[in-house]
Amino acid sequence: MTKTVESVAARRSFLKGAVASAVAAATAAGAEGQKAKTVVRPNIILYLADQFRWDFLGANEKNHSTRTPHLDAMAARGKNFTHAVTNQPVCSPARSVVFTSRYATETGVWHNGFPIHKELSTLPGELHAAGYSTNLIGKWHLAPEKKEDGGSIGFVPKEYRSGFMDLWEGANALENTSHPYEGTIWDGDGKEITYKDEYRVDFLTDRAEKFLRQKHEKPFFLFLSQLEPHQQNDMHQPIGPKGSVQRFANATVPDDLRALPGTWQAQLPDYYGCVEAIDTSVGRVRKILEEEGLAENTIFVFFSDHGCHFMTRNTEYKRSTHNSSIRVPLVIDGPGFRGRQQIPELIGLIDVAPTLLEAAGVPVPSTWKGKSAVPLLNDPAAREHWPNRQLIQISESMTARAIRTPDWTYCVADISGKKDTPAAKTYTEYQMYDQRADPHELVNLAGRAEYKAKAEELRAELKKMVVAAGEAEPEILGAKLYP
Repeated sequence: MTKTVESVAARRSFLKGAVASAVAAATAAGAEGQKAKTVVRPNIILYLADQFRWDFLGANEKNHSTRTPHLDAMAARGKNFTHAVTNQPVCSPARSVVFTSRYATETGVWHNGFPIHKELSTLPGELHAAGYSTNLIGKWHLAPEKKEDGGSIGFVPKEYRSGFMDLWEGANALENTSHPYEGTIWDGDGKEITYKDEYRVDFLTDRAEKFLRQKHEKPFFLFLSQLEPHQQNDMHQPIGPKGSVQRFANATVPDDLRALPGTWQAQLPDYYGCVEAIDTSVGRVRKILEEEGLAENTIFVFFSDHGCHFMTRNTEYKRSTHNSSIRVPLVIDGPGFRGRQQIPELIGLIDVAPTLLEAAGVPVPSTWKGKSAVPLLNDPAAREHWPNRQLIQISESMTARAIRTPDWTYCVADISGKKDTPAAKTYTEYQMYDQRADPHELVNLAGRAEYKAKAEELRAELKKMVVAAGEAEPEILGAKLYP
């Protein structure tokens, strides 16, 4: 009897253990299966250097005084989009295009200082919904600046952060709240973060280092938005690190500037210094990523919102249809973008957000107007069918529209001189440049009889692009100089 009881007890103990082992094994298998299905999304760093000319990137081999070894190394590791353009060459509108993949006339930010439409889907918003932390350090410039609209040049309320839900350390208009060696940004709760006796580029890079060295429980999206090499507004020029003027006293002058009067004679040395500081910052961020074990799974994007023509084309620095104003650097390195490659197709800033979402495995909203450039990296057929044309909207200096193709720039303008409307009903042919024969755009062909047929062709295509951007079809008059 005792043996029987002991046998039953032993058997029950064995069965209990076997069941527990089976459950544990099944649980482990299930967990392993679940782990196999888990998508490991890449981190994304979007690094913006404001007003950085495309030809001041050494990898583009256009300017031999440029010192950008870290950016050059980035281009050697990844993808260099050599013909990237901004769809609106001024700060706020360009940024609105980047984050919404919509044209500036659709975002509400067709002019500096206007707030972005809150209802629009955005790159940080889509990434946050996909499980990313979304973080900003530096200049924003997409919140209202008028006090009566709840705006500020400094602190940005949560409702105007367009999907940046986590770290916020910035200023709406950084050029108005700081100087190269002292200033203020604000955290997400409105607390001031100040710096003094440190160069602005280095200070913002310090903040980025602090963020990158912390523990990250989920993939992160970081927008690191530098002001340099943009001019310091109240000083009317860019300010490089101390010693820049001496280091770059006899620097190379780009051909498009050399031929025209402007401010480049006095301002280029400082601009070169700013560019050098940005490159050093990029190298520092890359080193931090490597030290923290983040480099292999981080997409790093370097770009600018517009270029700089140093008052050679109008009375300020951008807001024109010229290459010096609309062409921007765009280099992407990291998962999905490894392997040295120059991409010559025309890419607009409107295409950046869909490119990053596809690379991260996040669905692209159907309302976005841009196209992902990912297929251009590995699919020859995609390159053959790429549209290779971009719509440029011009505001503030004038109301104008332009089409940029690999061979031509064709611009029409409201010759009434109105600047206070996002669009015009009637435009007149204003500028036309042959990119093959005149890459520095020194000879305006608008109004030349021998180019009339090409102008009419470009005019018809421009009208289609304007309508596709959500605008009413305009009337476009030919240049008055045609015989």
